Amino acid sequence: MPATKVTSQLLRAAFCALLCLAASTSAQATATAQPTAPSTPQQEPSFMGNARAMDALAQDVVDRGHIPGLAMAIVQDGKILVMRGYGVVDAHGTEPVTTDTVFRLASLSKGFAATLAAMLVHNGLLGWDMRIADHLPAFRLASLQYTTSLTVRDILSQRAGLTHNTYDRDLESDVPFEELVQKLANAPMACAPGECYAYQNVSFSLIGDIVFAVTGDFYTHQVESRIFQPLGMYNSSYGREALEASPSWARPHVRGAGGWVPVRTREAYYRIPPAAGVNTSIHDMAQWLIAQMGHRPDVLSAEVLADVHTPLVPTPDQMHGAPWRRERLSSAFYATGWRIFNYAGHTLVFHGGAVQGYRSEIAFLPDHDIGAVLLWNSESAVPSGLMPMILDRALGMPETDWVELDQVGRVAAAPRHHDGTRSGYKPGMRAGKYKAAAHKGSKRRRH
Repeated sequence: MPATKVTSQLLRAAFCALLCLAASTSAQATATAQPTAPSTPQQEPSFMGNARAMDALAQDVVDRGHIPGLAMAIVQDGKILVMRGYGVVDAHGTEPVTTDTVFRLASLSKGFAATLAAMLVHNGLLGWDMRIADHLPAFRLASLQYTTSLTVRDILSQRAGLTHNTYDRDLESDVPFEELVQKLANAPMACAPGECYAYQNVSFSLIGDIVFAVTGDFYTHQVESRIFQPLGMYNSSYGREALEASPSWARPHVRGAGGWVPVRTREAYYRIPPAAGVNTSIHDMAQWLIAQMGHRPDVLSAEVLADVHTPLVPTPDQMHGAPWRRERLSSAFYATGWRIFNYAGHTLVFHGGAVQGYRSEIAFLPDHDIGAVLLWNSESAVPSGLMPMILDRALGMPETDWVELDQVGRVAAAPRHHDGTRSGYKPGMRAGKYKAAAHKGSKRRRH
């Protein structure tokens, strides 16, 4: 058995032992370089005052940062402290974003896929070490050895062995998913399955076919019946048609010459529902967050949550990019459909999502029992600064202006030149001095 897989099994065993220990002692585990889920949190002081401050800041982000629409929820101890919509669903209209307005989740969808898989594992219908080829006989990788060693856990923990984002560009060019799966037989490999991390969307979505094989039911229906309905997530769905049929739905926006412009929702990533197919509202995401934080054991057991939140493979690339990542993260791992960070010495469960015109983030601190969700309908990077500000307040850290709203507001309000730039902007200006994403839109990242 490959060394990495043995290590992963040991990590899972140690993780479960830690949970048992936490049930019999009140001692808190000291944070280490590799994050693990902490013991059951003690009752934290109310975060309500901080949540209200973040509520006001979110409104400022929309108003001064000229963001079309945003929705935010903050929860503590299984209770919703703030849940609001800000701005509008369409920059050319006046319909407000509400708590029931539906957004695309993009890669936050992966958490649903992983959680469903864990539920099926604990119900005896699926196994983490189950080989993909055993249930998909036509499936092929570059060699027979690779084909026969790829497991369910490998694809959901981003350890398929393929190079980063294999065939995402083909997917964006509207190549059907089934054809992309066939092409995996000729795809270059970065390592043997289970031996290294490389983020994927296409191979990750093989879990949809596996779910059908072991249940005889469609993947999306399994998520609806096992997760959406029991949690009361009645605004949630899969696919573009369902999004656009929602009573209130946020239009995707890209940056145009005159500001944010609504565009038609792209179909591409809806073709891979497990990786990027969920539509939902901030109301529903608050329920999902509460469940992931352990407050709905009637739907998601502690064993299921431990399974998907256990760190499996290091992802050092996640410690770069945004300033808060460089300053706050000391380690980063991929678990099963989730990212696990060491954030200023505390375990952080996190994931982000990005498709054309939409961005999303979910995060929670298990040892403080505080979490948040952000959904917005533009490619601006500005709202992403809200998340580390929420986390810093939860940890009682000195406040850092990760949003840099004063810089953003000045640039967004500045006159635009004929070449599309604004007064005060200089090519190559550092992000800390000038939030380029505020006027130009952030580069799309596949989280």
